[in-house]
Amino acid sequence: MADVARVAGVSSQTVSRVSNGEPNVVESTRHKVLEAMRELGYRPNSAARALKSGSFRTIGVITMSLSSTGNVRTLEAIAYCASRAGYAVTLIPLDAPTQDDVRGAFTRLDELAVDAVVLIMEVHLLDTASLTLPPHVKVVVVDSDAGDRFHVVDTDQHQGARTAVRHLLDLGHRTVWHLAGPEESFAAGRREAAWEAALREAGRDVPPPLRGDWTPEAGYRAGLRLAEEPDCTAVFVANDQMALGVLRALHERGRRVPQEISVVGFDDIGEASSFIPPLTTVHQDFAKVGELCVDAVLRELHGETVKGGTTLVPTRLVVRDSTAAGPLEASAGE
Repeated sequence: MADVARVAGVSSQTVSRVSNGEPNVVESTRHKVLEAMRELGYRPNSAARALKSGSFRTIGVITMSLSSTGNVRTLEAIAYCASRAGYAVTLIPLDAPTQDDVRGAFTRLDELAVDAVVLIMEVHLLDTASLTLPPHVKVVVVDSDAGDRFHVVDTDQHQGARTAVRHLLDLGHRTVWHLAGPEESFAAGRREAAWEAALREAGRDVPPPLRGDWTPEAGYRAGLRLAEEPDCTAVFVANDQMALGVLRALHERGRRVPQEISVVGFDDIGEASSFIPPLTTVHQDFAKVGELCVDAVLRELHGETVKGGTTLVPTRLVVRDSTAAGPLEASAGE
């Protein structure tokens, strides 16, 4: 730093201000300092600077899985938003969603020196009072129910599922079958509960739900069963990848979509519009989820009090070609 100051003809304090990106430096002086840095091959020691300031400009992310579309797209959104704010992201994926694994991940992030942690919880783990997170760590949670203990950002699962069911009922279907996600999944549970509530509010029968693991293979197996149900004219699938498997199974069994069975998914993955037929689905705004997570983290780091509770990101139904009029609507038109 002293060498840079000598070559640029400024004080070491000015070099420090430039290397830290502080605004109170005349632009011509900043240019001279940067030129001297390039000439001497000087690079600020970010680790030493972080230890001195107490800010590491790094956000830790703990996630339960890198195989689900929701987790990957949420992580991508967090990474982009953090980068735009000048922060790096350190990722800790968990082998198993246990309390010990979560505690271990926090210990590792503490050793790696992060400023805050975003916890992407796909399972019902924070619902248990026995899970205690480090009190000194600033935490934002995604996709879980932490009550008022933490700030939670989540897609409005209930609104999205309800919109999907109402769409199918409004088309004239007597009821709506459901292929749910895994029992341990918080999001799957919310979508299943909203599906059942919407049917009961409309006074419709509630068929027994089928269950999958988010994969097209699980959707295919469920689709083979649905194809044998003569009363099944509409299906709400908990995610688009399982919906893809359902479409394949129905096609193989000669059940036409949407002429005989309408199918609605959830997520609106990039490929949904290229399914055969293009899939009607519930769009999740993962970019907004990531933005709100990083925004909450930065507000905490800047000294604001971020209250516990849940911020919900609205969904919207994207209507494509996999849904059509059901038997009630068709009968009314005859």
